Amino acid sequence: MTSPASADAGTPQQRRRRHDPDRRERLIDVALEVIAEHGVAGTSHRRVAAAAEVPLGSMTYHFAGMDELLEAAFTRLAGQAADAFDQAMLQARTTDDAVEAIVGLVTGDVLNKPEAMVATYELYSLAARRPEIRSITNAWMERSRAALERHFTHDTAHMLDALIEGLTLHRALSLDPMPLSTVRAAIRRITTA
Repeated sequence: MTSPASADAGTPQQRRRRHDPDRRERLIDVALEVIAEHGVAGTSHRRVAAAAEVPLGSMTYHFAGMDELLEAAFTRLAGQAADAFDQAMLQARTTDDAVEAIVGLVTGDVLNKPEAMVATYELYSLAARRPEIRSITNAWMERSRAALERHFTHDTAHMLDALIEGLTLHRALSLDPMPLSTVRAAIRRITTA
């Protein structure tokens, strides 16, 4: 027979879940996974709680509503992409390095993980319908342009930012993605014009 104290202790997983100071952060990460799998329309508190293996009440404890959860998730997504972009631009020492860093961002895995790409398109779609969400995409664009301005003029950074979005989108959705050499040529045309 177990003592009351040992019965209250529960399994290690139950004890961890009771003391879960990072639960809100974990719920945001899980929400991004759910958004990528089911879209914004298919994302619910119930679905996120189930995927995170937490009680449904955790959702309402940490988030006032679905809008707050979506804003937190999309802010995280944009921040992660902007951080990766910043890092790539910080490592570039010359203009040629910066061009190659941009080619790597457009063609590599950093911005092109399938789940992140789908979640990004969900963000764009939601921002197109709800102007208040545009503050997230706007902040993301501002950070991208600031990173580009370390190596290029203000106007060139704006053109490059739009080109990067377009190239990334085309490569992600095309059945015959633009080859790396064409991506590089497009970037060089803007940076050397």
